[in-house]
Amino acid sequence: MDLFKFFSKQTPKETASSRLKLILIHDRATVSPDFLENIKRDLLEVIAKYAEIEDEEVDVKLTDTEEIEDSFPALIASIPIKRIKG
Repeated sequence: MDLFKFFSKQTPKETASSRLKLILIHDRATVSPDFLENIKRDLLEVIAKYAEIEDEEVDVKLTDTEEIEDSFPALIASIPIKRIKG
């Protein structure tokens, strides 16, 4: 992964392409539209017991793994942590 690309903003074309890929992955995974929201809510509920998080910055995606010939959906969550509770 290119580190500079990670921090740069996506163009509208790249954003649209990413969204289309996510829609196709969701269709292949046969999940309901509320699936990710439910998982996101549950993940945040559990993590909030152990850490303070940036709710506005949370990103949960269903993506396709390309490591295996028969790729399958994978859940990817980016959850910025403000502070670990101790």
